[in-house]
Amino acid sequence: QLQLIESGGGLVQAGDSLRLSCAASGLTFSSYAVGWFRQAPGKEREFVAGIERTDIRYYADSVQGRFTISRDNSKNTVYLQMHSLKPDDTAVYYCAANWIVIRTPDYNYWGQGTQVTVSA
Repeated sequence: QLQLIESGGGLVQAGDSLRLSCAASGLTFSSYAVGWFRQAPGKEREFVAGIERTDIRYYADSVQGRFTISRDNSKNTVYLQMHSLKPDDTAVYYCAANWIVIRTPDYNYWGQGTQVTVSA
């Protein structure tokens, strides 16, 4: 059973940067695609970024150019580097693992989430 644990969230000001981490255990992480999603209060969970096993990367239009997803299979960890944060980026951020990257939240494995709050 693959387990995912997110970390790195916090309270920052607009324009600041944060790096989220998604650490995996239980199975061979390199065999999975990983997606980052976020969910703000009262809104649906939305796709943020994804990275395939082949390292191909995808981004939502709202974060393109500001966020970077990467993976270090030797550490069983996927990262989401976030720059130029905006108040609209405030949400609980989740990582999820699946066979391929898809933009809907239909992933097999999920972490518990980490809160990111961006103040104006």
